[in-house]
Amino acid sequence: MEHKVVKRGFIPTDKKEFNEESMFTLKKAQNDIIYLIENGYPIKSSSTFVGNHYLLSDRQRLAIVRATSTKEIIAERKTKCIGTDFTPKKVMIDGLNLIITLEVALSNSTLIKCMDGTVRDLAGLRGTYRLIDKTELAIQLIGNKLMDMKIDEVIFYLDSPVSNTGRLKLLILEILLEFPYKVSVELVNNADVLLENQSNVVTTDAIILNRCKSWFNIATEIIDESIPSVRLIDLS
Repeated sequence: MEHKVVKRGFIPTDKKEFNEESMFTLKKAQNDIIYLIENGYPIKSSSTFVGNHYLLSDRQRLAIVRATSTKEIIAERKTKCIGTDFTPKKVMIDGLNLIITLEVALSNSTLIKCMDGTVRDLAGLRGTYRLIDKTELAIQLIGNKLMDMKIDEVIFYLDSPVSNTGRLKLLILEILLEFPYKVSVELVNNADVLLENQSNVVTTDAIILNRCKSWFNIATEIIDESIPSVRLIDLS
């Protein structure tokens, strides 16, 4: 399967919006937002108020919101995070969440190092997804990582209302066919709702992390181990 070269999540203005000078302002803004949310203000209104004060762009505001949480929430997420040296029988993957993050990393587009230890992207789906030239390698890296973990079974959950998830399902099954664990891919109406109360979940989605029983930070480990050249903005 051939695809033209696509840089998932690449925005030319990121170079200016996340340069050294901009990062100084962003971290000041983040500190102000942390103060507000630690004192009970919602992060959405806090980021609007602080973002207006510092004249931040929408993308800069999104980066801070995705990176920032209260100490209490971070502590709870870290308590539920399992090291990949632990071997579970079954792992449940938020498919689009993990694959898109790795596609962005492989594209050398902007990723955010977050306060809870995750790496998140800024690529908004908005109901559309298409396979790109990085997709196969992203799936292969996931397959290798799961093999290292010595799991017995993996289930990928993909949101069926998002375009091309049927094609992505077939590609996942094709690439992972030879791996030594059982693989299934479920097309579901809303993956977030299904994963919220589960154990051994692979995601960086904040709502799922707050509600699931346990999770793996696999995206960060794959990036650290297998993708040496990444554009990582540190808001941790």
